[in-house]
Amino acid sequence: MHLTWGPWTGKHPGSRVPIDIRALNPFWHEVMADTLPAGLRVRELTKCYGPVMAVRDLSFDVAAGEIFGLLGPNGAGKTTTLECILGLRCPDAGTITIGGIDAVLDHEQAMESVGAQLQAEMLQDRTTPRQALALAASFYRNPASIDNLLRGFALMAKADARFASLSGGQKRRLFLALALINNPQLVVLDEPTAGLDPQSRRELHQMITGMRSAGRSILVSTHNLEEAHQLCDRIGILNEGQIVALARPGELIAGASHHPRIVVRTAKPLTAAQIRLLPGVVNCQPRAEGWVLETTDVNRTVVELVKRLEAEENTLLELQIHRPSLEDVFIELTGRDWSTPAVEDMG
Repeated sequence: MHLTWGPWTGKHPGSRVPIDIRALNPFWHEVMADTLPAGLRVRELTKCYGPVMAVRDLSFDVAAGEIFGLLGPNGAGKTTTLECILGLRCPDAGTITIGGIDAVLDHEQAMESVGAQLQAEMLQDRTTPRQALALAASFYRNPASIDNLLRGFALMAKADARFASLSGGQKRRLFLALALINNPQLVVLDEPTAGLDPQSRRELHQMITGMRSAGRSILVSTHNLEEAHQLCDRIGILNEGQIVALARPGELIAGASHHPRIVVRTAKPLTAAQIRLLPGVVNCQPRAEGWVLETTDVNRTVVELVKRLEAEENTLLELQIHRPSLEDVFIELTGRDWSTPAVEDMG
């Protein structure tokens, strides 16, 4: 049974009740079947730091040719999970299999097919991309071509430039190239676009999807909701060390109980009575000389709104449609805001 702790109960202040996620979570489905090929298979992973359980009973797969995202706010357990997978920490329970090899019992062999890019990576200021790749290549029997990696990650023009002179995006691309120097089948990326400008982020996304096209298994850890939605084929949402939802981004959002929201502002203010008469509207709130509507049918609501405005010779000044988001899914599942950190921030 997969249990998490529910919100504070009103009957007994200071106490909480256990909740069976599988029974109550509309998004939950079992991890991928054991017969499906996977570059990474994690089963019932648990890691504690003293009395704090940072990761508990975590299970998921990453298939070949898939980008799987571990999505969660700070303190959800993402970093601890990656460190266990990479052998930087020893799990207290559970199994980790990489390419069919037990990564706990035969760590060295399992890591031969793994490449990783972590947040805290740095190089000496005077090291060049070509030197860094050559040094990394020297540790492997069959490394990738250095020139191919420099070209593939748009670093050829900076191949002999000092690391200190590279832009943030160029440094991040270099670390991605270093993660592929051993021709890995599993690539682990920890917050790969953190701190990058939008253009550099888009370029990096294209390179990561290129890894997927090459048949690699990609595990991405991120707290960026937009990035997870755009980049990942499937997402596991982490909260307090547990996966509370696992599915494709669109499936997660489709399963949310939140209704689409319409922001509308008109030249002649509309009354609450006029808004409530629109088909599909289930709730409305005044906002900045306009209204925010919740509707079960965006098309019918908007079409009827425009008809009535034309009939009353009223001018539509603003119309925005907001679909449910991954943030809405997280709030619905956990009862807390996305930006609220865990009580114990263990990664």
